Amino acid sequence: MDSEKLRDEGKKMIDFVADYWDGIRGRKPLPAIKPGYINELVPAQAPSSPEDWSKIFEDLENVVINGATHWHHPHFFAYFPTALSYQSILADILSGGIAGIGFTWKSCPSMTELEMSSLDWVVDLMGLPEHFKNSHDGPGCGIIQSTASDSTMIAIMAARATHVERIKSEPTFMKWVSETGVGKTLKNIFDRVKTNKIDDEASGIITPYFHDPSVFERFVMYCSDQAHSSVEKGAMLSAVRLRKLKATRGFLGNYGVSKETLQNAIKEDRARGYIPFMFLATVGTTCSCGVDQMDELGPICVEEGLYVHVDAAYAGTFALCDEFKYLIRGMEHVDSYNFNLHKAGMVNFDCSPMFFKNGTHVSRYFNVDALYLAHEYQSTASDYRHLQVALGRRFRSLKIWFVLRNMGADKIREYLRRTELLAAEFSKLILESGKFEHFVPQHLGLTCFRLKNSANADNEKLCNAINEDRRIHLVPSTVQGTYFLRMVVCSQLTNLDDVIYARDVIEEIASRLF
Repeated sequence: MDSEKLRDEGKKMIDFVADYWDGIRGRKPLPAIKPGYINELVPAQAPSSPEDWSKIFEDLENVVINGATHWHHPHFFAYFPTALSYQSILADILSGGIAGIGFTWKSCPSMTELEMSSLDWVVDLMGLPEHFKNSHDGPGCGIIQSTASDSTMIAIMAARATHVERIKSEPTFMKWVSETGVGKTLKNIFDRVKTNKIDDEASGIITPYFHDPSVFERFVMYCSDQAHSSVEKGAMLSAVRLRKLKATRGFLGNYGVSKETLQNAIKEDRARGYIPFMFLATVGTTCSCGVDQMDELGPICVEEGLYVHVDAAYAGTFALCDEFKYLIRGMEHVDSYNFNLHKAGMVNFDCSPMFFKNGTHVSRYFNVDALYLAHEYQSTASDYRHLQVALGRRFRSLKIWFVLRNMGADKIREYLRRTELLAAEFSKLILESGKFEHFVPQHLGLTCFRLKNSANADNEKLCNAINEDRRIHLVPSTVQGTYFLRMVVCSQLTNLDDVIYARDVIEEIASRLF
């Protein structure tokens, strides 16, 4: 394929994508396939000689589209949304066409600097603290990560390193050391650090100063029992203990961690000789869209010396609207904040902005210098490789730049408000027959509901039957032992008729089963 062929076939691919979007209503949200379907369509051996592009193009429908779950179908109500816009698709084409790897400023200056500027726009639009801006005089900064899961793990490692450094440089920084079992823990740590340092240096083993495992073996971090599974995975891979705090009903009638629960956990764990180092808050839990209130929890974390990260993966984008600004209350207390523009922000996957209060400080924890990465501007320019696990990175900021310039923030706000209005309508409709009840109040496009006076098994049976029917798609969840169904408005194409249709399908299947 040469550039002329690219022009011809590229136009056809654009038409294919546009036709797919225009005709998506004619499909069902879930494909009628079983695992292994691809084996009948794709040969076991790769071709040794090139095939004509037209044959590959002809296979797209059977191999790819017919085997896809259609996340943008108007009857797709599962998980949370994944965003889409034509502007964002064009940005991905340009990113792929440039094919740069922006690990340092010099490796692609426009990739670095456009990311810095576009994220400053995001800070302003959402009303986040000014110190998160790349252009701010302080040490704060923003970076686009791939996903919220990546951001969570990076935050855990940054928090862990912050505490390791604090212990090594200021062994007496914790006023409670002499009063609790932590004092003995720290003494044992320092004894081992001295011994290990001598042994490792003699044998040529590298022990990273900020990530010294002999220091963090008694560390413990906290999150809600409603936090995303990626928090547990991040803690597991970072080799630190995780304590899930029981969330209780409170703010907006939903589930979140109370300040008393957090305070008691910190006190208990210090008495046991553990070292609390982090609280990972969730703003918009996956199960029920609950909120850990940072205006209450943040000051406790600051007082107790805990690093605070906020995972606002889905809910964060709603802070673009004035009526949802309660989602960013207390953000002045947090050390890092992340949300996914690729969920509700009209920006295609992957685009997950992450902001640090002190990025200069954190960047030291991910810095491994090699001569081949050095450049003459590294003392004055930003090298994003120091704030992520991977070295390479894509030109993700093009998507923000294209969307905000050609669509505008008001259009995104319009979509968010429409999402909430449709969800509010469904939350009323599902109660009309008297068969169902809300599990928690409807919030940010999500309705959690279940059969009245029912067992968990009944609701599971209903959920399975709905998805086997394939006219609509939704997923369940559980909170502290109660099983319920989740209905999320995901597609830009979803309208009031689709919401009514979803209610009708659910009622029909429920009537058939019970």
